Amino acid sequence: MTYGVRLVPWRDGRDGMYGWIWRHLPGNVWVKALISLVLALAVVYILFQYVFPWAEPLLPFNDVTVDNQ
Repeated sequence: MTYGVRLVPWRDGRDGMYGWIWRHLPGNVWVKALISLVLALAVVYILFQYVFPWAEPLLPFNDVTVDNQ
């Protein structure tokens, strides 16, 4: 048995998170692609509308340590 990263991960039956999602989506390839696109757009929308505005006050973007000389 070998350990480490393989160049072809699906060869030993492991195809990762995205393979698991793809296998569990309903429909043929075109339906799966459309559902994947909608899911990706939903994640981007949720991030920009809710997560990033919530996290912005917690991040130190305006804490500049460079002095004007």
